[in-house]
Amino acid sequence: MRTLQKAPDEPGFVSDQAAAKIALVPPGRSGSLGTVFADAVFRSAVIACALSVVAIVGLIVFELLTASGLSLHKFGLKFLVQSIWDPVRDEFGALPVIYGTVVSSLLALLLAVPLSLGTALFITEICPRQVRTLLSTCVEMLAAIPSVIYGLWGIFVLVPFLHDHMAPLLARYLGWTGLFGGAMYGFSMLAAGVILAIMILPIIASITREVIMAVPQQQREAAMALGATRWEMLRLAVLRNARTGIFGAVVLGLGRAMGETMAVTMVIGNTAKISHSLFAPGATLASVIANEFNEAVGPMHTSALVELGLALFVVSMLVNAIAQFFVWSVTRGMPARNIA
Repeated sequence: MRTLQKAPDEPGFVSDQAAAKIALVPPGRSGSLGTVFADAVFRSAVIACALSVVAIVGLIVFELLTASGLSLHKFGLKFLVQSIWDPVRDEFGALPVIYGTVVSSLLALLLAVPLSLGTALFITEICPRQVRTLLSTCVEMLAAIPSVIYGLWGIFVLVPFLHDHMAPLLARYLGWTGLFGGAMYGFSMLAAGVILAIMILPIIASITREVIMAVPQQQREAAMALGATRWEMLRLAVLRNARTGIFGAVVLGLGRAMGETMAVTMVIGNTAKISHSLFAPGATLASVIANEFNEAVGPMHTSALVELGLALFVVSMLVNAIAQFFVWSVTRGMPARNIA
């Protein structure tokens, strides 16, 4: 078949010489020299941005290891199991603050996980569409409140409430457990746990909501078609498929609770002692660093505080990595179904 040729005066006409030049341009280099240069600059810039994140993390680790050298050399791994924290005699052990960190974080999870799971289920499965956006926004706003505001609220509202109302009830009905015995001064492990529960609730609820939304709609429809009730559908078709991601959300909330500083420092009492009662004051890794770093009495004291920071950094990285793995194992990068 003969190919029709356009006349030189017709639109779209390309001469043989121009066509030959276009054919000689290699793939990906069809732009002008300025465009090619801009692409190279942009590529180099984004690579530098990505590498800068890795460099920042590396510098943080290097500085923590360097600044904690004295404490690492003197105490070694015994630092993590010793109970004495005495800056005057340069004797330091992290066990009391590790204990305070673990207890306050676990108490926060105990209070926050049921509330977060219920909130996520209500928003995704039960809440009317007209209220869904408003409720989701309110939950996310809790995460945007600065921690110092939580701390001030804890001092003026939560601590008096626990001291005047909750402590007598807990001591009366649950005092036999040993967790609610002794004097209650308000500033305590219990107050820290409640504050942390409120702070991690929006994190766990938001991630749990995304994980639940990633469960295929066909799972719900199949359960309902087989005669399941709403509760059975949520328990068997939704929660069972999303349990790994929900666990990841809980672990991520745990990481946030362990690293929280200001709000906990303002209500926990800041006493580096191990006590079985939640009414007693305590201390966490972050609160001890915030309280004592500017007033460190010597190089060893400063080094011990930095070693606390190193331990907190390592634990936080491990917890977040585990949480991200569990969340990814459910979502697999899939977009959540649109429920708005």
